[in-house]
Amino acid sequence: MARVDAFTGLSEFLAVAEHASFRAAAARLGVTSAAVSQAILALERRLGLPLFQRTTRRVSLTEAGAKLLSRLKPAATEIFDSIEALGDLRARPSGRLRLSVPRMAIPLVLEPLLPHFSRAYPDVEVEVDVNDASIDLTAERFDAGIRIGEYVERDMIAVKLTPDIRWSVVGTPGYFAAHGRPNRPEDLIDHECVRFRFASNREIYRWEFERDGREFSIEPRGKFVVNDSALMLALGLSGVALVYGSDLQTATDVAEGRLEYVLERYLPTTPGLFLYFPARSQMQPKLRAFIDAARTLQKQRSRKKMK
Repeated sequence: MARVDAFTGLSEFLAVAEHASFRAAAARLGVTSAAVSQAILALERRLGLPLFQRTTRRVSLTEAGAKLLSRLKPAATEIFDSIEALGDLRARPSGRLRLSVPRMAIPLVLEPLLPHFSRAYPDVEVEVDVNDASIDLTAERFDAGIRIGEYVERDMIAVKLTPDIRWSVVGTPGYFAAHGRPNRPEDLIDHECVRFRFASNREIYRWEFERDGREFSIEPRGKFVVNDSALMLALGLSGVALVYGSDLQTATDVAEGRLEYVLERYLPTTPGLFLYFPARSQMQPKLRAFIDAARTLQKQRSRKKMK
């Protein structure tokens, strides 16, 4: 026996009760009077009680109908109000936007972007989870994430946030004065390096290089193993070891003389940071607003570089 939906016939019942007319209820629902009558009869049979008294002049509620209406109408009002509230979400960006980001995205993207975004969209609450590991956005209930382009899953929509990344090996002037400068990637075996362990698979990151169009990698040696990029850079700035990082992270310290580049001719360029999200998520006004704000920031940066 087919299972009957408990809500079947309730819309017709509410419409007839409100208008005291099958014809007016049908006009309200956009169906025929016969369809409304059949729906009410089916509901009455299911409940085993008559809900309306029908005469040629009027339609009125029975005792059972009045009792059902007294319980059903407040619930229906709450349901309709909830649906209307969703209309507000469509009309303006609001609600909570959950983002998963790597630590390197904080100064590069979020610090300049979030104040502007908050002023432009005051009804959006932003929750940021800082995590360098790759995560499943859907399983972890994030609206979007930020990652280096090569780590973004192919089935995601991706919006570029930064220029391409030029990777770098850096150290302090003091470190090079004490230990010398490596001239080839293979020379790193004689140097202290900060090693980075991925939080997701627990593997040590192998430093990547290029020579004569060929890519290769070297596992660095050193007594420091970290899984936090900010701590990694801090150790490099302290002068105790060399660090492998992006120019997005190291450019300011190099420009101000705190760090120096080595092995530049051997270092690759890869896609920069991207905002990424499942295709269905882009329909959310809060996420569309964040995308627009990020693109505006990127355009402003591009104009500043051109001046």
